[in-house]
Amino acid sequence: MSAPDPTQLAQQVERLRAGDEAAFDGLFRTWYPPLVQFAERLLRDREGAEEVVQDVMLELWKRRETLVITGSPQGYLYQSTRNRALNRLRHLRVENRDDEFDADTLPARGASDAETSTREMEDALRRAVESLPPRCRQVFELNRVQGLKYAEVAESLGISVKAVEAHMARALRTLREELAPWLPPGGRL
Repeated sequence: MSAPDPTQLAQQVERLRAGDEAAFDGLFRTWYPPLVQFAERLLRDREGAEEVVQDVMLELWKRRETLVITGSPQGYLYQSTRNRALNRLRHLRVENRDDEFDADTLPARGASDAETSTREMEDALRRAVESLPPRCRQVFELNRVQGLKYAEVAESLGISVKAVEAHMARALRTLREELAPWLPPGGRL
């Protein structure tokens, strides 16, 4: 298979902005294989690579009308794929850490007061996070759980960095209030 034509891509992107489904279909068919190969090299997982590229393409379609590409469209596709792949790797690392944490902290018979208190605090934290408004919780989890920077969260969700800051401030304020019994006076999250 020959390399996709960058000039043709620029034309497809312009047609895509106008809502041309055929342009999106052509773009998808042309760029899907090389982007999957690229993502697979990063992830070492074919299925995960396909999911990443499908997410990139879906986001491209969703944001087609407001899409701003400052560099080359080809660079944009590869950078978006790279970012999604790295986010996936971070997410998998966090999941693995959580699995280890869960296995290490399972209470033994006759758990001590400290273990019980820790479990209660973990439950309170989980409930507090779940009680956050959906967008606020999403911003919090992307930043604190997946480790994304505010700018990355903003790009991922299609919102401004200021909106991310506002959601994080609200999330931290709510969590501080909910977890006050477990935090030291003046405690920070």
